[in-house]
Amino acid sequence: MSNPAQRATKLFVQTFGTKADDLYQAPGRVNIIGEHTDYNEGLVLPAAINFHTVIAVKHREDDLFRAVTDAFPGQIKQWHFGEEGTVSSNDDWANYLKGVTSAMHTSGLHAKGLDLAIVGNVPLGAGLSSSAALEVAFGTAISYASQLHLSPLAIAQLSQRGESQYMCHDCGIMDQMISALAVEDHALLIDCLELESETVLIPEELSIIVIDPGINRKAFMVQFEQRRKECSIITALLGLDSLRDLSSSYLEQRRDTLSSEQFRRARHIITENARASNVARAFQHNNIARFSQLMAQSHQSLRDDFEVILPEVDILVSMIAEHIGERGGVRMSDGCVIALIEHEFTDNVINLVEQEYTQKTGLEATIHLCSASNGAGRISKLPRK
Repeated sequence: MSNPAQRATKLFVQTFGTKADDLYQAPGRVNIIGEHTDYNEGLVLPAAINFHTVIAVKHREDDLFRAVTDAFPGQIKQWHFGEEGTVSSNDDWANYLKGVTSAMHTSGLHAKGLDLAIVGNVPLGAGLSSSAALEVAFGTAISYASQLHLSPLAIAQLSQRGESQYMCHDCGIMDQMISALAVEDHALLIDCLELESETVLIPEELSIIVIDPGINRKAFMVQFEQRRKECSIITALLGLDSLRDLSSSYLEQRRDTLSSEQFRRARHIITENARASNVARAFQHNNIARFSQLMAQSHQSLRDDFEVILPEVDILVSMIAEHIGERGGVRMSDGCVIALIEHEFTDNVINLVEQEYTQKTGLEATIHLCSASNGAGRISKLPRK
């Protein structure tokens, strides 16, 4: 199969009858640790992965945007800059694009239109943030084409603002920031309150494996939104601006204010913020055993305090953890399972997942071998046919 850049170039010619001017890309991501902390303005440690959204574009002299994607063949979506209208259920994928131009318009920016063909290999619905890759690739394309000279962080902020305000998805900024700012072979320790980030080299002896366990993704997302609402209620009950401001001592002082369930939810956020920082330090000291312990603690906290781990996912994580011991770390992340393990265990873990997981659960998992990639940017040359 041709790569996304070649496919985007071909789709553009097929759709618009002319060659594209430029190509832009943005990666999907995995979140190594820091689960449910981003929308609570806490710490996260994601890495971009070698699965990308690629957009082929041609500049226009008016303010019209025309978009096509091979994910939904035959659909050409169009709108004028600043005239995105309301969110339409018939324009699911285009809404992410309209959110970006809407955010730019409301921020006082001016951009010319583009014809664009969108192709990607970020698995859809697998918790790898294909939506943020689309937004950031599009924002990057507009910044270059209209000579807006936006920083990667500004593109991430506009992308998140579009999804939050235009689409009314109350999302944190982690996905957009890592897609825009990532550095090859590194994770990024992101402070979601201060919008500051620190590159953290991933130990070279670790392979990154992402496993889609085949669970009901819609049910997972419903549960995700429930936890988000619970955190909002807890924040209000404690009189805080966000749970980022919460300390263990203050939580104990206000214990009678919360139900036992709310107390456990808040405790997860506090401990997970600490774990994100501690994993970054473990990587810097190449301490794989410590990393293994922290990932196990995160998974346990998600299971017992935050109560978002399905039995099938717990089985999968336990299988892998038992096999690798302290030679890597594994936990649930955004509905999938992420494992960073020493290279020599890769084949065994793949076989374990393909054989024993299906036998024990009746579910079929999908395995993605990943590497940490660079963030969004312009592809310097159009590919040859």
